[in-house]
Amino acid sequence: MSKLTISQLEQYLSKAAWILKGPVDASDFKVYIFPLLFFKRLSDVYDEETATALEESDNDKEYAALPENHRFNIPEGCHWKEVRATTTNVGQALEQAFRGIEEANQEKLYGIFGDAQWSNKNKLSDRLLTDLIEHFSMHTLSNESVDPDMLGNAYEYLIKHFADLTNKKAGEFYTPRSVVHLLGLILDPKPGDTVYDPACGTGGMLLECVDHLKDTGADYRTLKLYGQEKNLTSSSIARMNMFLHGIEDFQIARGDTLKTPMFFEGDALKKFDCVIANPPFSLKDWGAENWGNDPYGRNIAGVPPKGNGDMAWVQHMISSMNESGSMTVVLPHGALFRKGAEGKIRQALLEQDLIEAVIGVGPNIFYGTQLAACVMVFKKNKSVDKKGKVLFIDGADQVRVGRAQNFLEKEHVKQLYEWYQGNAEVENYVHVATLEEIQENGYNLNIPLYVEKIIEDNLPSVEEATRDLKQAWQASQEAEERFKSILNKFIQ
Repeated sequence: MSKLTISQLEQYLSKAAWILKGPVDASDFKVYIFPLLFFKRLSDVYDEETATALEESDNDKEYAALPENHRFNIPEGCHWKEVRATTTNVGQALEQAFRGIEEANQEKLYGIFGDAQWSNKNKLSDRLLTDLIEHFSMHTLSNESVDPDMLGNAYEYLIKHFADLTNKKAGEFYTPRSVVHLLGLILDPKPGDTVYDPACGTGGMLLECVDHLKDTGADYRTLKLYGQEKNLTSSSIARMNMFLHGIEDFQIARGDTLKTPMFFEGDALKKFDCVIANPPFSLKDWGAENWGNDPYGRNIAGVPPKGNGDMAWVQHMISSMNESGSMTVVLPHGALFRKGAEGKIRQALLEQDLIEAVIGVGPNIFYGTQLAACVMVFKKNKSVDKKGKVLFIDGADQVRVGRAQNFLEKEHVKQLYEWYQGNAEVENYVHVATLEEIQENGYNLNIPLYVEKIIEDNLPSVEEATRDLKQAWQASQEAEERFKSILNKFIQ
């Protein structure tokens, strides 16, 4: 059996979105497509495991049904084929199948299918759901038919597709893959590391850390992945995403990270080797009222403004690093220079020597927003050559300019990473600043204060400009005369 290609899988998922178009808003496509994709995958893998067990046992059906022959259990009445055979109240049949699978696999799959109203016939008629199920039935999604990585990559293609369709804000839904890749390169997780994303969305940054180890030929299966996400749909999709990529050692918790963090060791916050995130920019209702006496001890540098949670995220992430931990985070540029409470927090973090690098990325590269962003790198224990210093990188022109949106391409990511790795002065682009220098600037981390752009003065003199203008005018007159001559020939 030949395996499905990435192109076939992308078309497969895009067609599912097309079937939903009309009754369902594009922003809700993910709510329905991903649970169905996951349901089909579970059913096909279960069938594949059953077939293997039957072959091993000379067609012993009781043996093939034993739990030890399966990664998960699909109870009677909850298999894809059984729902497919349903012709009326299809949505209700789906809901019953989803709940049945979740209850039979509480440790691994409880709540994974989300809370979509499948039985709402005003939105999802029996005919529409039947068409959707028949479409998904076109392909077998077993391990033999499709690699987990391939299915996961097609899945991410569709996530980006949804971001394009709905013009969702990046912090709410999708961070461009190139930005995620840059954060993963800088973070550089090692085999056996614990990796934490406190605003994990659909799990893309955690999976980037997996891909990073794959790219280096290291054993990615030793990574331990942790994520928390407030949105129910996104947290469910993150768990599906892990399974679809073949990842088993992970924990995705649902909840408001700043108000109710979910990962602990004893009475204290759990500490991680690597922390990575693109948290929601400038979150307003983030829980400022409890931060002054934070029960989790995260106010290590002060209380952020009531209407802006950027520095709350930063402090939470720092508090989640172990003593040798590293952290990469995407923040709006304003976090670098806003005064007041945020200015005091920056000062405290700098005095603790936690900030290793500030990298400015180009404008308009995030979906749904034209805001320029930056990447900040934090280390609990900087290398000796980096202590008392901060690396500033101006990557504003490292983009491909598009009509409606700019793009951070592979070569741009490579260049930014090389500058980060080099940790040395590069005229117009990189500066290594001392803490004394930053102190002189009032602990303002705005990149132009440190990376001076040298503009070469190549303007012509007045005489040269006048001469060029005369030559251009003469050339235009000659061209006009030639055009008139050609036109007259046609008229005659």
